[in-house]
Amino acid sequence: MKPSCALSVLALLSVAPVAHAVDVVMSGGPALSSKENLREKGVAHDKWWANFIRAATVRIALIQAKNPDAKITWIVYRTGYERRGKEDGKPYVQWINDLAKKYKVKLVWVSSGEGAIKALNNAPRGGEKVDSFYYFGHSNLYAFMLDYGNDIQAASTAWIHESELGQIDRNIFAPNADCWSFGCYTGMSMSYWWKQTLGLPLNGNLDSTQYGPVSNGYLPKGNGRWVKGDRYGG
Repeated sequence: MKPSCALSVLALLSVAPVAHAVDVVMSGGPALSSKENLREKGVAHDKWWANFIRAATVRIALIQAKNPDAKITWIVYRTGYERRGKEDGKPYVQWINDLAKKYKVKLVWVSSGEGAIKALNNAPRGGEKVDSFYYFGHSNLYAFMLDYGNDIQAASTAWIHESELGQIDRNIFAPNADCWSFGCYTGMSMSYWWKQTLGLPLNGNLDSTQYGPVSNGYLPKGNGRWVKGDRYGG
């Protein structure tokens, strides 16, 4: 190669865009105590308003422990915390805003599943790629339930269903993006369709998920086996 050609190649490499990473954390909303208390004994759960918020900050802290300069987008279903805050007489929305400032992350409030998908698609900018996606919230085998027992007892009015995963831009993800759902039963179906639709494994549990460990600074614990969606329940 002639010197002039070599210099030209080096010049092109020096201005070539470099893909940077963004980590995404998504928190669904809590149930209302007044609705959960109407359920049969032993069935009521989700008593602490901050289960999905504390889990998110545990994940954020783990990311920042590895990379203090990590770029993090935190997507939160606002309606659930507004309603639960009104019920409890606490400024939960403000407290979440304060946590986002404390951890220096980008907080994106959403009020619907459609809004959550849009926020996820918009998380990476200027050549960035989503390096990890962690969901904390209610779910069943078919959907992330951003709302559950907050508007209607034991029912969801805001969700991301497995049939809607095609609305997520698969090109936003890094090739080996680390994707997890800490909702209940995701591994039974949604993990499969996540991988089929987006081309990436979604770690999901075949059973329910326990959020007790988050109080001690640990991620939630699945009661069953974790799967990656290679097939239904596998």
